[in-house]
Order: sequence, then C-alpha cells, then structure tokens
Amino acid sequence: MRTTLSLGILGLWALFGVSAPFLPLTPNLIHLEQILVPPAADALLGYDDLGRHIGERLLVGARTSFLVAFWVVLLSAALGTCIGTLSGYRGGTWDKLIVQLIDIFLAFPGILLAIALAGLLGPGIGNVVLALAAVGWVGYARLARAQVLSLRHREHVMAAEALGSGKLRIMTRHLLPLMAAPLIIEATFGVAAVVIAEAGLSFLGLGVQPPDASWGAMIRDGTRYMLVAPHMVLAPGAAIFAVVLSVNLLGDRLRDRLDTRSASRGVSA
Repeated sequence: MRTTLSLGILGLWALFGVSAPFLPLTPNLIHLEQILVPPAADALLGYDDLGRHIGERLLVGARTSFLVAFWVVLLSAALGTCIGTLSGYRGGTWDKLIVQLIDIFLAFPGILLAIALAGLLGPGIGNVVLALAAVGWVGYARLARAQVLSLRHREHVMAAEALGSGKLRIMTRHLLPLMAAPLIIEATFGVAAVVIAEAGLSFLGLGVQPPDASWGAMIRDGTRYMLVAPHMVLAPGAAIFAVVLSVNLLGDRLRDRLDTRSASRGVSA
C-alpha cells in the first residue's frame, strides 16, 4: 500500500515536471482582488500576496524541483561512479589523491558548500544544478570505490585479467553490473536530498528568480504572512514533505529488494 502510494505521488510529480510547460497555466498572472484569499472552490489552494494562483505556481514549482533533482542526481552519479571506480581499481597514488579529496569534501557540510558555490556562481536553476552536483558526487565516489575494492579480487575479475581483458572492459562489463544495486539505492535517496537542498537554496534566494516559481521560494514568500495566510506556506511545504517521504519509502523498498545479503539471510533462516 505504501509503495503504491509513493509511486503514485512520484508519478504525479514527474508528470507535472515534464508536462507543466504544455499545460494552460498562468502562474504569474496577478489578480489584485484575490490577494491573500484563502482556499475556496474556485482555487483549492488559494492565492498568494500578489494575487497569483498558488495551485498553478505549485505545479510550475514541481517542474523546477523535478528538473533540478533529475540533472543533479544524473551528473553526480555519473561523475562520482567514474571517479570512484577508477580510484578503487587503479589504486596507488591516484587512489590516495582521490581519498584525500573525498575527505576534504566530507569535512564540510554539503549544504554549506552548495550555498557557497551557488553564491559564487550566481542565482539561477543552471547554477543550482552545478553547485549541487559539485557537492553530490562525493557520496557516489566513496560508495563506488568501496564496491570496487570488495569486487576486484573475485574470481571472474581475476579470470578476465588473466585472459588479457582491458581495464575499461573489466570495469564496465565485470564491475559496474555488480555495483548497480547499491548505486541505484544511493541515487534514490539522493533525489530526496536534492529536493530539500534545492528548496533551501531557493528559500535563500540562490535558486530560480522571480517571477519563476519554486517550492522553496514560495515558502520564503509565505513566511511574512503566516498569521494571516498560512496556506501560502502549507501548500509548498506539504508538496516537499510528500515527495521526500515518498522517495525515502521507495528507497527503503528498493534496498530491501536489492540487498542480496538480507535476502540470503531470510532464506537461510
């Protein structure tokens, strides 16, 4: 039941994230007579401080959140997996340098580094993606390196080396398929972290700029009117809560399904 509900929420999130530009929405249209009007039959989520339809801005904000999460996770996973795999397989000086670089990144809170990078790059959705990807690759690199170190001495890898297979072929054909499950789980939880991080950067004014909609920016705008118009904060806050909770529940489910060690223990019991 929980898995079905989580998939439904994430499916709607992805659907609105892809189809929002093609929907007849007017998220920036101002209705002066509707300023701070609470939810009603004609507007289920009400209007904001400028008289804009919160429901339509919520759908446009879903596109912003979805695009940032998609590209950040894709870039972080690709870069981190390549670096971690090369580091673990080659070893030597290269591995020591990568480990030291990973330790430096892990010494600072990731969100603070993302804020600093976003501040240097300037506001905008593209710079948010670059800032979060520049910080997010570390977890994938550490996980990929640990997986390679545990797999490189297995019989099929040693047999491929003895038969003269190239390093690239060994990494892509013999190591990456076995590393896919933990990396997919890491990416799943990474989506939730990116959604929260993007909302935080937009809340600070480092994400998308007005009049474009973002869930974090909507919460920032609503904090000034929480006592008279709490719906301005509740709507985007509930959206973030629903998406992050659904991603985490789906990640837990995937971890249970893909963790072969847990499955083997269950069979032996």
